[in-house]
Formats: sequence, structure tokens, C-alpha cells
Amino acid sequence: MLNIMLSGCCGSMGRAVTAFAGNRDDIKITAGIDREGRECKFPTFVSPFSFNGKVDVIIDFSHPSALTTVLNYCKKRKLPVILATTGYTDEQKKEFTEASKEIPVFFSANMSLGINLIIALAKKATKLLEGNFDIEIVERHHNQKIDAPSGTALAIADAIDETLSYPAEYVYDRHAVRRKRKPTEIGIHAVRGGTIVGDHEVIFAGTDEVIELKHSAHSKEVFAVGAIKAAKF
Repeated sequence: MLNIMLSGCCGSMGRAVTAFAGNRDDIKITAGIDREGRECKFPTFVSPFSFNGKVDVIIDFSHPSALTTVLNYCKKRKLPVILATTGYTDEQKKEFTEASKEIPVFFSANMSLGINLIIALAKKATKLLEGNFDIEIVERHHNQKIDAPSGTALAIADAIDETLSYPAEYVYDRHAVRRKRKPTEIGIHAVRGGTIVGDHEVIFAGTDEVIELKHSAHSKEVFAVGAIKAAKF
């Protein structure tokens, strides 16, 4: 039995993880962390340091502001942590990279298996198409999402940038710049509306042909499944 502490347990993703875990007999959410003190189906605390029980791993679907507290708790208890939150700054990424020298840290901007396949395919396409195709990324999310562009869109762009033989220039807002598109640009565009769970599209536009890689998440459960798989790993 894998005992999990769920940080951000009362948020939308926390509820999705809770629902998924409820149908499993090999995992158990032993405690939850909610900064507003809301109650869930298991003991809930404002801070992880208020919990004195035993857990095997922490899944964090909360907010970037919780990172330092979560890492400090994990380092003190020597616990692995799954960081599934988006919107981390470069400094925060350095912080959990440094923490990984002491504890196991699993970070992904998107816990979906399909998205990670899209990233791998985008890298392969970039190697084959570089120099002949313009690259654009379009992401669509629900109207409650705060950060834009999404962490997943940036992760895709970063993977492509690492594959290119030249440094790419990220362009987020074309209406602010009146000039022709540079060959070295990666356009990144955000759409917010309705209840869209998450769509990501990578467009390779060449002369007289267009190649598109697209992933659509139809429920938050796909991210919960990925987070649980990472926790068991």
C-alpha cells in the first residue's frame, strides 16, 4: 500500500486525484494539505509540518508559492515528491533541482502520457524539418486558468529549442510587433474559454504543406493517472 500526502487536495486536480485513488486498492491518500483549511475525505492540514503520521510520497498539485514548504518537509522526512504544479519561476526550478540532490524529485509540466509523447514526436519532427518549416504552438484551456502560456506549451517549446541547432526566439504576442516572421521564431499562443481541459497543438508550416501534432485532454483524470504512476515509480 502506497501512502500519499496530497498537497492542494481541495483544488480541481486534488479532487481528481482523490477520485481516482478511491478506486484503487494499492494506494491511499493518508493526508491532505489545503492552505485555506478546507476539509476533504481524509485528514487535512494547512501545513505538512502539522501532520505527524507516516506517508511514502507527496503529490503536489497546489500552487508555486507552496514549493519551499513542501520541499523543506520532504527533505526533513526524506520523502520523494511529485511536482505537478505549473508556473514555477526559473529560481524555483533551481530550488527543486538543488533539492533533488537530497531527495527524489519528479517534475513535469504535464502529467499526461500523451503530452509527453507529443514532446518526443515534436523533437523528432524538429530534427527532420529544421530550416524548412516555421514552428508555432497553440494551447487552449478553461477560463479559470491563471497562467498563460501554459507550462506545457513552454515545455514543448523548450524541448524544440533544445533540439534546434540555433537558439530560438519565443514570440508571444504578434500584434505588438509589426514585422515579418523570423525563421528562428517559435510562436506561442494562448486561448482561454469555457471548460476546455487542455488542448496543445504544434504546427510545422512549410512551403505548400503543414504538419500538425495535437493532444486533447477530455478530463482531468489523465493528469491524475500520470501523477499516481509517477508516485508509484
